[in-house]
Amino acid sequence: MSSRRPSSGLSFRERSRAAGLRVKKKPFTITKRWPLWERRERRRLEILAMIDEAEASLARGEGREITKESMKALAEEIKERVRRRIVADRPRNV
Repeated sequence: MSSRRPSSGLSFRERSRAAGLRVKKKPFTITKRWPLWERRERRRLEILAMIDEAEASLARGEGREITKESMKALAEEIKERVRRRIVADRPRNV
């Protein structure tokens, strides 16, 4: 998984400093906890982006309705693909 910087190109820490949120004396816990918060926040934003992608896909009609019947049909499709792949990969006796 790749972690990308925000479109501004600045890290959360850099953006906070630019916004004037600088603390004169950082307590020990802040210095240790900031990177942890930054990682969690970055992961949260990645998850939100994935959810947005999924919702857009559904809006375009690219989703699959999940019912017992549709899952059985999906399982059959997968089984058939695997069977065809096994047959295609099987060495032929000459």
